[in-house]
Amino acid sequence: MSSTLFRTKNIEQSIQDTEEPEHALRKSLSALDLTVFGVGVIIGTGIFVLTGTAAKDTAGPAVSLSFIVAGVVCGLAALCYAEFASTVPVAGSAYTFSYASMGEFPAWIIGWDLVLELALGTAVVAVGWSGYIHSLLDNAGWQMPEALSGRDGASGFGFDILAAALVLVLTAILVVGMKLSARVTSLVVAIKVAVVLVVIIAGAFFIKGDNYDPFIPKEQAVEAGGNLQAPLIQLMFGWAPSNFGVMGIFTAASVVFFAFIGFDVVATAAEETRKPQRDVPRGIIGSLIICTTLYVAVSIVVTGMQKYSKLSVDAPLADAFKATGHPWFAGLISFGAAVGLTTVCMILLLGQSRVFFAMSRDGLLPRFFSHTHPRFRTPYRPTILLGVVIAIVAGFTSLSELAELVNIGTLFAFIVVAISVIILRRSRPDLERSFRAPLVPFLPILSVLASLWLMLNLPAETWLRFAIWMAIGLVVYFFYSRTHSRLARPEEGAVTNGR
Repeated sequence: MSSTLFRTKNIEQSIQDTEEPEHALRKSLSALDLTVFGVGVIIGTGIFVLTGTAAKDTAGPAVSLSFIVAGVVCGLAALCYAEFASTVPVAGSAYTFSYASMGEFPAWIIGWDLVLELALGTAVVAVGWSGYIHSLLDNAGWQMPEALSGRDGASGFGFDILAAALVLVLTAILVVGMKLSARVTSLVVAIKVAVVLVVIIAGAFFIKGDNYDPFIPKEQAVEAGGNLQAPLIQLMFGWAPSNFGVMGIFTAASVVFFAFIGFDVVATAAEETRKPQRDVPRGIIGSLIICTTLYVAVSIVVTGMQKYSKLSVDAPLADAFKATGHPWFAGLISFGAAVGLTTVCMILLLGQSRVFFAMSRDGLLPRFFSHTHPRFRTPYRPTILLGVVIAIVAGFTSLSELAELVNIGTLFAFIVVAISVIILRRSRPDLERSFRAPLVPFLPILSVLASLWLMLNLPAETWLRFAIWMAIGLVVYFFYSRTHSRLARPEEGAVTNGR
C-alpha cells in the first residue's frame, strides 16, 4: 500500500506525456503574456476593497507596510514556484510538482485542493463581478428583475444571470485558444491598470499630511473568541492578534495577503509557453513585483486622502474621492473593478481546467477529460464541464462564507511547493534548472512557516470545511484514482521512480 501511495512520476515521463498528439497543448505564450496573466489575476477585489478594511480596522496608514510584508511572503513562495515551473514545465502547477517529488497520494491531495480553490474562487469572483455591474446599472437608472440578479429576498429564490453568463462567455474564450485568451486578457488588464494609475496619480493631489498622523496608531487588544468564527490560533493557544501598533501591521498582512492570490496560476500555463524555462520565472516574479508596487502606492494615496478611521470598508477608493468632492471617480473605479474581476475570473478558470486536465492525463480522474481539441489544442472537455458547473454554482449561490476556502487552499499549495523544492533538490540534483531558488533549504522552510502562520489566522470554521472536502477526496482516491492511475498500469507506458 505504502509503495503505491508514494510512487512518483518520472519527470522525463511527465514532459514526454505533453508531447503525445492527443494530449498536447499548443505552445503560444511568451513571458509578456504570462506577466499579463499574473497581473490580471492578482489585481482584483483586493486593491479595491481590502485596503480600506485593513487600514480602518487593523493597521491604519501603515497598511502600506502590510502590503510589503504580504508581498515578501508571496515572494518566498514565488521563488519556489519559479524553480519548479522552469524545471518541470507541465500543466498542473503544484499538483505536478508534488507528483514528481513526494508521490502520487500527496499529489492527489494537492490536486484535489486546487480543484476546490480555483473552482470556488472563479464562482466567488463571478458573483463579485455581477455585484459591480449591478451597481453601475443602478447608477444609470437601470434595474434587472430581482429574480435574475440573485438578490430576490422576498421569495428566497434568485438566479444571478450575469455571474453565470460571465463564466460561460469566458469558458468559450478559453476553449477557442490560449492566444485569444491572452489577447483578451492583455486588453482588459491594460484598462484595469490604467484605472489604477489614474487613481494613484489623481489621488496624489488630494493627500493631506495630517491624515498620516499617527502613521502607526496605538496598539489595541482584541478579545479572543471561543467559537468556530475565531481564528484557529485563538482556539489552540488562547492568543488573539492585536489591532494597530507594530503587531497590527503583521495582522493586517494576513488580511491583505489574499489580494495577492493568483500569481501561482501562471505556473499552470507552463506547458503552453514557448520557452517555459526562461519565461515562466519571469512571468511569476514580474507580475508579483508589479502588483506589490501598485498595492503599496494605492494604500499610501488612499490613507493620505482620507483619515484611516473614516475609510469605507466596502469601497474605500471610491469613497475617498467622494470625500474630496469628486464623486464621478466612483463610477470610474466601479468600472475598473468590474473590468479587473473579468480577468481574475478567466484566469482562475484557466488554472482550474489545466489542473483537472493534468490529473485526468495521469489517470487520477477519468481519461475522457485528457484529450485536447483537434483544432484549438486546448483541454476543451474539462473546460466546458467546469465552466457549466461553476456557472450554475455562481448563479444560485452566495459564496461569501465559503470564500476563505480559496485562501486556505492557496496557502496549502504554497507549503507543498516549498517542501517539494527541498525534496527534489536532494532526490534529483542532476536535473537541469534554468532558475534556482536561492538559499535552499532555508528559503523554502521560511516560506512554509510564513504560509502556516497565515493559515492559523483563518477561522476554525474554514479549517473544518477544508477537512470535509479533503475527506471526500480520500474516498475518491481510494475507490477510483489509485487503481486507475497510469502508474498502476505499466502497459500504458508510465515510468516511475520507485520508492
